[in-house]
Amino acid sequence: MQAAYQPAETVQITQGQLLQELLTYLQRHSPFYKDLFVREGIDIRAIRSSRDLALIPPTLKDDLQLRNEDFLCVPRERILEYASTSGTLGSPVTIAMTEKDLDRLAYNEYNSFICADGSPEDIYQLMLTLDRQFMAGIAYYSGLRRLGAGIIRLGPGVPSLQWETIHRLKPTAIVAVPSFILKLTQFARENHIDMASSSVKKAICIGENIHNADFTLNTLGKRIRDAWNIRLYSTYASTEMQTAFTSCHAGRGGHLQPDLLIVELLDDEDRQVGPGTPGEVTITTLGVEGMPLLRYKTGDICMYFDEPCACGRTSMRLSPVIGRKRQMIKFKGTTLYPPALFDLLNEMEDILDYVVEVYSNEVGLDEVQLYLQPAGLTEASDHRVRAYLQARLRVSPHIVYVSAEEIHKMHFSGSGRKAVKFVDKRN
Repeated sequence: MQAAYQPAETVQITQGQLLQELLTYLQRHSPFYKDLFVREGIDIRAIRSSRDLALIPPTLKDDLQLRNEDFLCVPRERILEYASTSGTLGSPVTIAMTEKDLDRLAYNEYNSFICADGSPEDIYQLMLTLDRQFMAGIAYYSGLRRLGAGIIRLGPGVPSLQWETIHRLKPTAIVAVPSFILKLTQFARENHIDMASSSVKKAICIGENIHNADFTLNTLGKRIRDAWNIRLYSTYASTEMQTAFTSCHAGRGGHLQPDLLIVELLDDEDRQVGPGTPGEVTITTLGVEGMPLLRYKTGDICMYFDEPCACGRTSMRLSPVIGRKRQMIKFKGTTLYPPALFDLLNEMEDILDYVVEVYSNEVGLDEVQLYLQPAGLTEASDHRVRAYLQARLRVSPHIVYVSAEEIHKMHFSGSGRKAVKFVDKRN
């Protein structure tokens, strides 16, 4: 039986055993954690279960960036794969994986596809990169191989090629960023492609939220569903955790794989919050050999729910990411997170694309500037945009209208693999 279906008492016992194995392994092999245990006077024998983790200070993203190599627990000749983070919240971090880690990654994604109603009879069209040290790409590919499903490695972009391949090879599912799925539907509409008759029946949505915190579809999710009647499954993961949370057909959050990860959601004082309360996702990896992490604070703010799911799984479920701690904006007395701004901008028919920029003004306060690609700029459309933002936010951000070419340059101005929609220029 998968750990996600097991009773809570059984899971706690299993996690306790795996945690003790991890602590012993870190004390023997991790330069960073050996230093931490000595510096903080931590006796790992006193940590018997996940409840005892509060005795250990969290590991921060800055620790991983500044002492990246000190997290490595194996000789370099045992490393088979080097992945890296996207660098959304600072400089990229390298995560080194052994053969055991790659097997674990495939097992993780196999479970994820099963959770999303995948089967060996499915054919998945991968609309994402498998290069540029992107861990998720190799994870999806490896998980599908373990599942025994068909795989079409087409890569990102080029809607015309995506549709041609769909017509020719008849995939039953796609794996893609939701905003690109929306572009696929727009291309189909403009080119008179009958989406309803296509072979695609479901989509695994990666990298962007398609649900609100209450699990209803957000604007992006609604626009996809209204245009294309396929089943949508959401995922949440990070390179550092080497594990994914994937939603099932019930669509009530991403399921934890408790044999691969211990998850805490912490408040500002590093205390565990209760169900339905926002907290910072803090993870302890189980079974990782190359670069395991202990109480690592991801910076992502989510909520968790622990009642059994309609699908039969009993594991904790995570809400969509509400925001990122280091991206929180205090603007004219109002607290904003970029995902909430993205949802508002996605709702507006007058806006085709956007970049949100935050910077510090002359007295050190946050200012927000929106770079907007309009559907057609008129005085009336400008008034609608400003009035809508004022009504929904209660504050008025600065607005600059830009062309499609300018917005594309802003999205891909650096070397990152993700389109940049939030730029933080604060001091």
